[in-house]
Amino acid sequence: MATKLNRLPPIVVVLGATGAGKSKLALEIAQHFKGEVISADAMQMYKGLDIVTNKVTPEERKLVPHHLIDFLDPLSKCTVIDFRNKVSTKLVRLFLKPD
Repeated sequence: MATKLNRLPPIVVVLGATGAGKSKLALEIAQHFKGEVISADAMQMYKGLDIVTNKVTPEERKLVPHHLIDFLDPLSKCTVIDFRNKVSTKLVRLFLKPD
């Protein structure tokens, strides 16, 4: 009997230079495949830095679920290990949620 973890959906990673349109492409891919976006932008995780980071708008975030955006106070620190742990937890929850 196969478990849900044995039939995981593909993960699409969008990489590129600043200002290359990664967020827009990620949104289009997520809409097409009925997926979700997990941001790996080190600055977009901070609340209130919308203009500085060219963060996706609240309207864009309503189109598909977005994760790890606006969850951290700008005066807090988040190490790579902290971020990895948050992403790992989020991935497990997404993969195990009912279809």
